[in-house]
Amino acid sequence: MTKPTEHSLTWEVTDEMTAKRIGSAGSKILSTPNMVALMEACALELAKAYLEEGETTVGAEIHCRHLAPTPVGMKVTATARLREIERRKMWFDIEVNDEKGKCGEGWHLRVKITPKTIAEKADK
Repeated sequence: MTKPTEHSLTWEVTDEMTAKRIGSAGSKILSTPNMVALMEACALELAKAYLEEGETTVGAEIHCRHLAPTPVGMKVTATARLREIERRKMWFDIEVNDEKGKCGEGWHLRVKITPKTIAEKADK
């Protein structure tokens, strides 16, 4: 069976996801941190197809551009495409679209780990 190289995830923008909610001067539009959370969640779902039992991934780096506002009530969809895997590192290109068109883009690096490894590092 072929592993997927693309995954999409859709959220509806709520009041809790707005720029105003996090203290920005913006109105009731999707905040950049929430757009990043959608991008990361989408890449995480795609990464799961490449994990061995007992593995997970952590986000290590993200670069994004927030291109257009998305108001409360509108659906926003991130589409992650797996660009490359190098040992434990997985790179994803991600595009974000709302019902009007493209509103964000960027890339994200996730690293394969085991929950035990991350817990041990956190305890140090």
